[in-house]
Amino acid sequence: MSFRGVSFSGVSKRYRGRRRAVLTDVTLHVRSGEVVSLHGANGSGKSTLLRMMAGLSTPSSGVISGRPEIIGYVPDRFPPGERLSATEYLAHMGRIRGLSTAAVRARAAELLDRLALVGGAHVPLRTLSKGNAQKVTLAQALLVPPELLVLDEPWSGLDASAHQVLGEVIAETAATGGAVVFTDHRESIGQTHATTGYALVDGRLSAAAAASVVSVTIEVPAADYDGLLIQARDRGWRVRR
Repeated sequence: MSFRGVSFSGVSKRYRGRRRAVLTDVTLHVRSGEVVSLHGANGSGKSTLLRMMAGLSTPSSGVISGRPEIIGYVPDRFPPGERLSATEYLAHMGRIRGLSTAAVRARAAELLDRLALVGGAHVPLRTLSKGNAQKVTLAQALLVPPELLVLDEPWSGLDASAHQVLGEVIAETAATGGAVVFTDHRESIGQTHATTGYALVDGRLSAAAAASVVSVTIEVPAADYDGLLIQARDRGWRVRR
C-alpha cells in the first residue's frame, strides 16, 4: 500500500445562497495507519468535511491532496427505497469497482455473514431496519479493502455484535497501512476507537480536548445483559464481562 496520507490545507466550503460558510480554513493531515475521529453538533460541518475527504464534493477554497485510489465511504443516510436485495446491491457496487461477479458475491457473503445481517444476504433492502441497512452500506465500503475508510456516524443503529465488528474493521484497516476518518456526535466514541480526535464547531476545526476515564463496575442479571450492553456501547463506554 503506497498511501501516505490525505491533507486539507486552508479548506473552506460555502454553498450558494448561504451567507455563512459550512467549513472555514480547515487544515488537517490524516496519515497512513491513523484513525481520526471528528465530533461536533448537528450542522457543525462534519458530513461536508467527510464528503470532501471522499472526493464527493469540492472545496470553495483551499487544497485537498493525497487522496488514495481506493476509498471506502459510508454516508450518514442509506437509500431506504431500494428494490434490490442486499446481495444484488453489493454485486452492482462491486462490478462498478472492477470486481468479477463471482469475486464480489463471495466477498459480499463474507462481509454480510461477519456483520450478521438479519434476514440473510438476499433480504430486500427496502425491508431493512436502520441498523441492518447500516450493515449493508458498511459492507459496500469494504468490498475492496480501502486505503482510506471514511465513515459518517457509522455506529448509528448497529446492534452489539456489529459494534464490535466495526471496531475490528477500523483497527484492521489502520493495521494494514490504511487510514480511517469517522464522525460521531459522542466524544467518548472517538476516545475509544481513534488515535487522534478533532472537534468541529461552527465549521472550524480544533484538537479535541482529552477527557478523564472513569472505571465503574456494575453487576447485572444475565437476562438483561445484552440490552444493557447495546445501550452502553451506544454511549461509547468500554464494557468488559
